[in-house]
Amino acid sequence: MPEPQTTVLVGTTKGAFLVTGQNGRDNWRVSGPFCDGWPINHVIGVGDTLWAGGGGEWHGAGVWRSDDMGETWDVTRLTRGMMDDWAANDPDFAQTIGWRDEPLPFADAFAQIWSLGYAHGTLYAGTKPASLLASTDKGQTWNKLEALTNHPSAESWNPGAAGLVLHTIVTDPTNPQKLWIGISAAGVFATEDGGKTWERRNRLSNAEACGHHDHPAAPANGETGHCVHNMMRAPGDEDRLYQQNHHGVWRSGDGGRSWDDITDGLPSTFGFPIRVHPRDPDMLWTLPLNGDSAGRYPPDAAAAVWRSRDGGASWEAQRKGLPQDSCYFTVLRQAMAGDTQSPAGIYFGTNSGSVFASIDEGDSWSEIARHLPTILAVEVVENAD
Repeated sequence: MPEPQTTVLVGTTKGAFLVTGQNGRDNWRVSGPFCDGWPINHVIGVGDTLWAGGGGEWHGAGVWRSDDMGETWDVTRLTRGMMDDWAANDPDFAQTIGWRDEPLPFADAFAQIWSLGYAHGTLYAGTKPASLLASTDKGQTWNKLEALTNHPSAESWNPGAAGLVLHTIVTDPTNPQKLWIGISAAGVFATEDGGKTWERRNRLSNAEACGHHDHPAAPANGETGHCVHNMMRAPGDEDRLYQQNHHGVWRSGDGGRSWDDITDGLPSTFGFPIRVHPRDPDMLWTLPLNGDSAGRYPPDAAAAVWRSRDGGASWEAQRKGLPQDSCYFTVLRQAMAGDTQSPAGIYFGTNSGSVFASIDEGDSWSEIARHLPTILAVEVVENAD
């Protein structure tokens, strides 16, 4: 059978881009920018339908949708931005941008959409400041899951450097009632009743062994650091989760109820993304950076994706095809993705505007796009060719 067409969905500070492989995973072509140049924090796809979430102080928050694989896009605006204030007081400006004085569903409750997730007919969106929205009509209308917003711990949630953001949405492929989310800097939360109730899940499995660290985002008081950066569920029946947080890489075998440190063997405790193999729950990748206050670039300015084949018990650096001199880029929390082919493909984007791809599970890499705006997110959609 021919390989499906693989498209890398790229969210940037200046719109969304598509990087599409021709003849399988080769001869990549870039199209875009889409979404009228909005800052796009996350792009996901199901079949030919794509969603892009973003916004900011100027535009307000919104979700863009394309039903024809990026040929055309429409936006559902959710909150107001500065442009609404300008347009309300300047009819000429309002006419120029096609503005209409219409109420928006969430007024000024949040500034951006930071993350998207889709499963079992429901589209989810995480916001800044942190809340979780859900839509059952492909993003036309939305409701807020108030039980998370009103969680008893909410008053103690502290913003990370990027603000108080709900940046990670993890679904269960077989159970629509189960959902995990990551908030910086509040940690991991889970629901098993479709969002009616939420449990905070930051407990260390062995607090005495893990000890206490002085860094405010590190393990303390029997819990992992609350500044979770990214999280992914492993394939299979077990609720195995992996996370990269502000102070290490962690694994949970019980749906996040307890966490074990698996950072040993990596060159740094700091990094943003985590990726798990689509079929092998023991294979995962991460991209360590040199430290949160040391520049946030690859250790020794030499890029490497680190792979584990044994659930984090050991790690190996994968460098072939990646820059090994004067490499100072950053790879952000949502900027690593994978496809489902065999061997699995792995993709990441940099804040310097490059997209790198490996179609051999990380053994070798190639740059498939360059000179894009700052890359905020990378995902993959696969369609029959």
